Amino acid sequence: MTGRVRAGILGTGSALPNRVLTNADLEQMVETNNEWIVTRTGIEERRIAEPGEATSDYVAAACQRALEMSGVAPSDVDMLICATVTPDHAFPSTGNLVQERLGLTKASAFDLSAACSGFLYALSLGTSMIEAGRAKYVLVSAGDILSRIVDYTDRTTCVLFGDGAGAVLLGPAEGDSGVMSFAIHSDGSGKDTLYLKAGGSRYPATQETVAKGDHYLKMAGRDTFKFAVQAMVSATEEVLEQAGLQPEDVALYVPHQANLRIIDAARRRFHIPDERVALTLNKYGNTSGSSIPIALDEFYRAGRVKKGDVVLCVGFGAGLTWGAAAFRL
Repeated sequence: MTGRVRAGILGTGSALPNRVLTNADLEQMVETNNEWIVTRTGIEERRIAEPGEATSDYVAAACQRALEMSGVAPSDVDMLICATVTPDHAFPSTGNLVQERLGLTKASAFDLSAACSGFLYALSLGTSMIEAGRAKYVLVSAGDILSRIVDYTDRTTCVLFGDGAGAVLLGPAEGDSGVMSFAIHSDGSGKDTLYLKAGGSRYPATQETVAKGDHYLKMAGRDTFKFAVQAMVSATEEVLEQAGLQPEDVALYVPHQANLRIIDAARRRFHIPDERVALTLNKYGNTSGSSIPIALDEFYRAGRVKKGDVVLCVGFGAGLTWGAAAFRL
């Protein structure tokens, strides 16, 4: 009897804007300072897309790099999932735009909305499709241009976010490599913790919504912090138990890059040393769902993690949503 196909990560990719927005730049835009930002968030700078650029531009570049690393031809990809909260358009999906640009001629393509947990949601779906035998190769991507929905007069939020995209190509794993466990969760009662009020069917764009700033994201910072630490810890515990792993088995811990204090609180809970935590927060800020695949790609290409190593990714986001995944490269 043939065993179940295990999905594995065959390639990684990321793409970031060239423009850097430093804390010193923000000091000229809003009442804040470098010490305040670094102490409370760990962020020193972030990348910002140029006018005229869109989410699909960066997602396409990240997917292209993942394909190149894997050696899989675009025409062999069966599915493209794009996790985003800032799509190019309401429709067609950003996934469709990327599919056409990259020549993924037989791939189905669509967007997935789970905010900063989007990559983990998409990874679980792509893994399930491969394990069920419904697909052989799945591009899992996440990208956002958050600078388009950030209010740069609100110092509590504008210092946090940046733009970028990341991707992985999933395919049949070899040996003992592959996705070992994953968990995804949601709690709609926390919908007002982090949200974008206007632009949908309940509050369509009007002169009034624009004047009130309802097209900018809003966040309850303290509530988000409390939820985030609890979610990161519980999701990490869940996937470790599912996979039969101990924290010391993890070669690289890749958390959502939202806030250094949140990451440190979760890291200390599992006694994970600093050198085994992937951090890009200081350079890129919070890039939403793409922060995990960006960090994974950067650390993999830098040789900080290698084939055979166990990686654990964990994150949380608006919704509220949260999740984690453990896999062996």
